[in-house]
Amino acid sequence: MGHDIVLAVSGGVDSAVSVVLLQELGFRVTPVFFRMGLADQDEQQARAEDIGRKFGLKTEVVELETRFREKVLSYFCRSYYQGITPNPCVVCNPYIKFGALLQVADRIGAERIATGHYARVVEEEGISKLCVARDHKKDQSYFLCGLTQKQLGRSVFPLGEWTKEDVRHLAAGVQLADLTGDESQDVCFLKNTSVGEFLRHRCSGIKEEMRQGFIVDRHGAILGRHAGIYGFTVGQRRGLGIPDSTPYYVLDIDPEYNRIVAGKKEELWQSVCRVANLNWLSNAPPELPASFKVRIRHRHPGVTADLYLSDNGLLIEFTEPQRAVTPGQYAVFYRGEEVLGGGVIQRVR
Repeated sequence: MGHDIVLAVSGGVDSAVSVVLLQELGFRVTPVFFRMGLADQDEQQARAEDIGRKFGLKTEVVELETRFREKVLSYFCRSYYQGITPNPCVVCNPYIKFGALLQVADRIGAERIATGHYARVVEEEGISKLCVARDHKKDQSYFLCGLTQKQLGRSVFPLGEWTKEDVRHLAAGVQLADLTGDESQDVCFLKNTSVGEFLRHRCSGIKEEMRQGFIVDRHGAILGRHAGIYGFTVGQRRGLGIPDSTPYYVLDIDPEYNRIVAGKKEELWQSVCRVANLNWLSNAPPELPASFKVRIRHRHPGVTADLYLSDNGLLIEFTEPQRAVTPGQYAVFYRGEEVLGGGVIQRVR
C-alpha cells in the first residue's frame, strides 16, 4: 500500500505485534505513545521506544495528562460520587486515544490510524462498520461503541483477525517478548489500587457528610452502615458487613440520601432498563422498535432484547431478566457481528 499510518503503542505485546502486521500490509508506521500521567508511564514509554527502535522507527510522544485528567478522571470520580459505575475506557477511546491519533495523523499527513484493539472494521456501501474480533474471548468492540464514523472510517485494527495465542506466537518468533511489558488491564490508571483508595487519594470532592451513611432494604429499614457510597457498585456482595444466613447484595445506590440499598440475590434481576446518551456508529439509528443482542458490560455474553424509542433515549426489554443491570455502564447493541452503537444505562426508580 505504501500509505502512512500512526499506531498507538503502549509497550505491550499487542501494540508491538501490530507494528509487524501493519508493516506486512505495506504501511509506513509511526508509533505514538501517550503520556497520561499513569504511575508507570516512564517504563511504558521506554518499552514503546525500544519497540520502535527494533523496527527502525522513531516513536512520537504526546502529552495528554491534562486532557486525560479533565475528560476521563474527572468523569470517573464524578460518576462514583453520583452513585453510578463509570466505564472510563468507553469514554477515553473517542475523546482521548482516537482523537489524539487523528491529530497526529493530520499533522504528519498520515491517512490512517491504528490501535491494538481486538476488533474489526468492515466497509460496506460507504459506511465503516465496527465488528467483533475473530477471537471472541479477547473481543474489545464493546469499548469502541463511542467512536464516530470519522474515527472508525480511518481506523485499522490489525489484530482483528488474530487470536491472542497467535499474537503471542508471532511475538516470540520475532523476539518481541523481551521488549514488552505485562498486558494492560481494562482500567489502566488503577494499577492494583481499589476504586475506593483511588478516589480517596486522587480525586477531590468527597464531602465529609458523604463518607458515612446507612445501608437499607427496599422498604427503608436500616440494615447497617457504609463508609461512603463511592465504594460500592450494583451487584456487589463483599464489604456490606450485614450478617445473615444468606448474603446481601447492592441493589441501588442513592446519592441524594447517601444510602446503599441492599437485598437478596433474587432482587438483582430485572427485565427492563433505560439508556441515554446514545451513539450510533453509522450516524443514524436503525429502524425501531427492533430486536438486537445487547451487552450490558464488557464480560456480558449478550442477550436478545427489544429496543424502543422513549423520551431522551431508549427503553430496553430483555427476553430474559438480567442480573445487576448497572447504572453508568454502557449497553451496547449488536446486529450479528456488527456493533450498531451504545448508550449509558440510567438509574431507574
